[in-house]
Amino acid sequence: MALTWFLTRQTTGLVLSQTRRSYSALFSSSKRKGLVLGIYTEGSGDSQEFKLTSTGSKFNQQLGGKLEDLLRLHGSYIPKGEVQVFQNVESEFYSIAVAGLGKEDVGFNTLENLDECRENVRVAAGAGARALSSLGISMISVEGFGQAEAAAEGAALATWRFQDFKAKEDQKGVPHLELFMDADSAGWQRGLLKADAQNLARNLCDTPSNIMTPSAFARAAVEALCPCGVGVEVRDKDWIESKKLNAFLAVAKGSSEPPVFLELGYCGGQQDERPIVLVGKGITYDSGGLCLKKCKQMSEFKGDMAGAAVIVATMKAVASLTLPINVQALIPLCENMPSGMSMKPGDILFAHNGTSIQVEDTSNEGRIILADALEYAREAHKPRLMIDVATLSMGMRSALGGAASGVYTNNHDLWREINKAGSITGDRVWRFPLWHHFTKKVTYITNADVTNTGMGPGGSPCRAAAFLKEFVPCGDWMHLDISSCGMECHSADYPYLTMRRMTGRPSRTLIQFLYQIACPPEPKVK
Repeated sequence: MALTWFLTRQTTGLVLSQTRRSYSALFSSSKRKGLVLGIYTEGSGDSQEFKLTSTGSKFNQQLGGKLEDLLRLHGSYIPKGEVQVFQNVESEFYSIAVAGLGKEDVGFNTLENLDECRENVRVAAGAGARALSSLGISMISVEGFGQAEAAAEGAALATWRFQDFKAKEDQKGVPHLELFMDADSAGWQRGLLKADAQNLARNLCDTPSNIMTPSAFARAAVEALCPCGVGVEVRDKDWIESKKLNAFLAVAKGSSEPPVFLELGYCGGQQDERPIVLVGKGITYDSGGLCLKKCKQMSEFKGDMAGAAVIVATMKAVASLTLPINVQALIPLCENMPSGMSMKPGDILFAHNGTSIQVEDTSNEGRIILADALEYAREAHKPRLMIDVATLSMGMRSALGGAASGVYTNNHDLWREINKAGSITGDRVWRFPLWHHFTKKVTYITNADVTNTGMGPGGSPCRAAAFLKEFVPCGDWMHLDISSCGMECHSADYPYLTMRRMTGRPSRTLIQFLYQIACPPEPKVK
């Protein structure tokens, strides 16, 4: 009779039961294969039962019903996001993880603005893959759950590890993922590409700021993007001065690290087609400048370049997916540090277009560097659409927690598209107003055109957006404030992400948005 292992995943961790085997045998499985299958919950209350997915049912039949017998031995059902792992059930797969999917008959939830079917698949695939990865399994097959793209995203995001600075002997391998018994290989590969892009953003954001300097970020962008066919121009301080990006320089001069201005280009559409221009905030470390941030919170602000990281990740995915679209990206990179050269509260700066900016809070430096980048983008590239991505106001975190990114746009159609993209990826967005009410809050002063804080109290994210709007006088524009979700993961709302590590959000939503713009569905024939 075959020896069978099983693990149950509980809130307290992994509880191991075994018969006549040692613990060391379990963790010497670096060359063993694992399999992730799904299970639905049926019924309610005390009468809840389980139902295997179609792939799980076929696999169970191949085993002569052994898998179902083991599941019934465990209990009546497995809650969504929890995992049961069995060992030595059959010869090919050393470990089989059965992950809970919740109810089977879920779809698009209008109230939640979420495709719950896709999101449940991400949660289950991520939980199953992470459970096997924690056991040292190096080859993991994942069923498609009817949503192969979402399954790939969940599994690849959940098994990502940031361990670049651990001793090599202490580093754990990242498992190889493959699709199991599903014909949608194109969707699977698309999901892996999107997750890989988000993981790139996570790596960039999690790298300590003494290593991820502006120059180092530029090198990392070159290494990640040039092999994909994305053009990368690295502009130095002399170039920045020649273009009179004076507001950007005013922020950068407080640090001994020289500023860098990145220009990225991908041409997938017609040569004469006006591009979409992406602009990312690239503050590689934000101390707050002379308005120093609280010490307890300061270490997280190595991730204040999350907007820039999302842009690099998006450009990589756009090129990898060969989207038929032209995209340019601009990333101003510098540090915001206190020194004798730092900008001071009360200073007046002059942006690229001559607009005067009164500095009231040196910690609100992101909007200052974006002012120059947005104006330069409009002047140099004549875009059909501009999108900026930035960790701009911590008030957005108070408003949304980690649930969504805040969106401001002057075009209702753009809002509908980004909202649709967020519901598909599970990385949602929420719209905030660009009312003239907030414009008056940042233009009320008499000795300058605009202030970098505005009149409070409250509404700080909206005042930040109103500030940027002064530098986008015309054309379609969208601002994503990702302070709520783009830095450290502080809750378990997304089980396939890692607590206390950077999220890389909302890379997949921006990629999906550009996919929708580049490849719109054909109109229905009446």
